[in-house]
Amino acid sequence: MKSVLQKIIYYINPFNLFRRDDSPDVYLRMMHGINKISFLLFLITIIVLIIRRI
Repeated sequence: MKSVLQKIIYYINPFNLFRRDDSPDVYLRMMHGINKISFLLFLITIIVLIIRRI
């Protein structure tokens, strides 16, 4: 469970959002970028849903 929380904190950190991955594989870097975008959209959606409920 601690590992999951560390990943969430890593994705929320704005300094890590635009940092380039050091992986030499282009497809792996693209996958990580898409994962960051989808995670941020998920968080924004959850925030909007919570605000609408209030």
